[in-house]
Amino acid sequence: MAIPILKNWKEYFTENPDEGLGSSYERIVLNRKLHEIIQKYKCETVLEVPTFGFTGISGINSMGLSKEGLDVYLIDNDRNRIELVRDVWKKVGLHADFLFQENFEKLGFLNNTFDLTWNFSSLWFVNDLNEFLSELTRVTKKVIFICVPNRSGFGYLQQKYSSLQELEKHLKEKNIIPKNIIKTMKKLNWKLIEKNYIDAPPWPDIGMNKEKFLESLHLSFLLKKKQKEQADKLCILDYYSGKDTAFPANMMKYYWFERIAPKFIKFFWAHHKFMLFVKK
Repeated sequence: MAIPILKNWKEYFTENPDEGLGSSYERIVLNRKLHEIIQKYKCETVLEVPTFGFTGISGINSMGLSKEGLDVYLIDNDRNRIELVRDVWKKVGLHADFLFQENFEKLGFLNNTFDLTWNFSSLWFVNDLNEFLSELTRVTKKVIFICVPNRSGFGYLQQKYSSLQELEKHLKEKNIIPKNIIKTMKKLNWKLIEKNYIDAPPWPDIGMNKEKFLESLHLSFLLKKKQKEQADKLCILDYYSGKDTAFPANMMKYYWFERIAPKFIKFFWAHHKFMLFVKK
């Protein structure tokens, strides 16, 4: 979580965007999980709603799904942002359908339109969680994937209490509490088949440049030489556009911690949690 993005999200829509190591790693492990889901459930259509979460460039988390051939739809409640997102997708040569909607409780699609619906760190922008999940249920045929910030994580707690007024003013924290989501989904006849931590790299979830953080702890040796040289322009868009085909492999070199860390460590350290639901 990085509270400042509420105000500075436009700054990432530049000619040479910099997402840094933290967001870059996050996107690759998220892509990995999404790939696993669409393969297992044979998904062909996907809706990401809401699309605005707490990470770098808005609206690009479903690019990996488009790259794999899925029909992707995105919904945002900011007209300016959805147009900027459309431009970014066009620049990398990937296709999606982009829709503006003032609220997320009424989705303009027929029943069972999408095999997969999902969102990442964005439920706290929904006005009414129960109404939203009910509507998501209506348009979803197979599976719902929801990612929320890890509220027990060191980084989340530090940022929460240092920006408490901003959080209470702009966000509905009750919407990202897993037990609230699971309770409603159960009533809507969904079965929780997997719940776990995701995005647990060897650095905390802090709102600062991870390269500088590792350097401050004299851990910059964890960065590869090429990444040190290009730390000022690290962005997954280079992978999607074909400029950096090694991008996923370079990010997965940091996956060792996420792979071996036990759950009691991830309880304090992981940046996000996910819930995967299928219809009963």
